[in-house]
Amino acid sequence: MKLAIDHVSKNYRLDRESREVPALVDVSLSVDDGEFMAIVGPSGCGKTSLMSIVAGLLPFEKGTVSIDGNPIQGPGVDRAVVFQHASLLPWRTVSGNIRYGMELQRRFDAATMTERTEYFTKLVGLGGFERHYPSELSGGMQQRTNLARALAADPVVLLMDEPFAALDAQTREFMQSELLKIWAQTRKTVLFITHQINEAVYLADRVAVMSSRPGRLKGLFTIPFGRPRTLALKRDPKFLEIEDEIWKLIEEEQR
Repeated sequence: MKLAIDHVSKNYRLDRESREVPALVDVSLSVDDGEFMAIVGPSGCGKTSLMSIVAGLLPFEKGTVSIDGNPIQGPGVDRAVVFQHASLLPWRTVSGNIRYGMELQRRFDAATMTERTEYFTKLVGLGGFERHYPSELSGGMQQRTNLARALAADPVVLLMDEPFAALDAQTREFMQSELLKIWAQTRKTVLFITHQINEAVYLADRVAVMSSRPGRLKGLFTIPFGRPRTLALKRDPKFLEIEDEIWKLIEEEQR
C-alpha cells in the first residue's frame, strides 16, 4: 500500500461549552500505489477533516497515517492538495502559477522547472495560455492550472478535496473526463473527496463511504469497470446499480 490510515480519531474542542465533539472515530483505510480512491458521505461526516489530516494540516488524537510506511507528522513534499477553489496567485501567469509549487520545494533546478512547467501545461490542455493571468481564464481553466501546479511538484500522493464543486454541471462532466486522461498518464496515487456519488463511481477504483458525524468507515465498494472510461459509462445499468447502493448507505445515515 502507498497510503495507510490506521484507526484515526479526531475531536474538536468547543471552548464555549467546555467539551469535545468527535469528528472522526476509528477510521482505517489503505490506498494502493497508483490507485484512485474516492470518499463520499453525508455533509459534516469528516471527509475534509480526514483529508486535512492526511495533508498534515490537522492534528489528531488517535491512530497513525503513513506514506510508504513513514508516519505523517506535518505537511510534506510527498503530498499535494487540490482544493475546491483554485487559489491561484493573480499576479502570476499560468506558467508562473504552475511553477510556483516547485519553487517552494527548492528541489528542482531552473531547467527542470521550465521543462516540467511546459510538460504539465500541455498535459492539462492549456498550451497557448501560458502567459494568461487567472482573471483571463474560465473556472475550468483555473482548476486545470491548479491541477497542473500540484502534479508538477511531483507528489507521491495527490489529495483532491471536491475540486470540481464550484464548476457548472457541463464543465464538471468535462473535467471529470479530462482528469481520468491526465491520471492515466501520471498514475499518481489519488485520494479524492466528493459529494457527488456518480462522480466518485466514474473516477475511482474504489469508493469509501463514511457515516454521519462522527465519521466512521461505513462501506467500501470496488468499482468493476475497466479503463479508459467514457462519460457514457454513467448510463450503464451496473453503474446505476452501484450508485444506488452507495446512495442507500448514505440515505440510512441521513435518517
